[in-house]
Amino acid sequence: MRLLLTSGGVTNPSIHDALVDLLGKPIADSSALCIPTAQWGHPMCGPVSARGFVSGTPPWGGMTAMQWKSLGVLELTALPTIGAERWVSWVREADVLLVDGGDATYLCHWMRESGLADLLPSLPETVWVGVSAGSMVMTPRIGADFVEWQSAPDDDTLGIVDFSIFPHLDVFPENTLAKAERWAADMAGPAYAIDDQTAIKVTTSAVEVVSEGHWKLFP
Repeated sequence: MRLLLTSGGVTNPSIHDALVDLLGKPIADSSALCIPTAQWGHPMCGPVSARGFVSGTPPWGGMTAMQWKSLGVLELTALPTIGAERWVSWVREADVLLVDGGDATYLCHWMRESGLADLLPSLPETVWVGVSAGSMVMTPRIGADFVEWQSAPDDDTLGIVDFSIFPHLDVFPENTLAKAERWAADMAGPAYAIDDQTAIKVTTSAVEVVSEGHWKLFP
């Protein structure tokens, strides 16, 4: 897939332009599905924030408030009960998947249980835009400090990219650069600490940091 891995969503013109570049067409000509599933695994999220993301209500719904050609909801926990013959076509017809934050291990679990994880390699033209956990789920590991789902067996995630992500750098009091450095020391490969004005754009040919804020790569 084409990936736009963000901390806070499409928060500035540079990230917006990167999204349009990945889509290959304007937002107004693109169809989107939003995935709120990760929220249910995090104790700081719940019905209000989930509705906010889906409905485009501030401060949660920046991406879903954009003027898409069409916008639908894809709840991964429902997919195993309705059959792939229904939902796979919904995903294939979408230009972009907007994947919200929450707990990345919970999201990873339901991506596997639903079959979405197995479908991803067959979607080379689809754009995945992750917010926080929606980005971290694509990495090999997230680090124990970011696991909030009590049933998570470990901190492993999908490993679609070969680097890890520390989101919300200096956005929350506990997400300091010093903490990111300690976190990165426990990661097996390269790791990025990114703030909410930064995204990592991934295509088959390149990994590019797009930022109007600050970030750091721990090699």
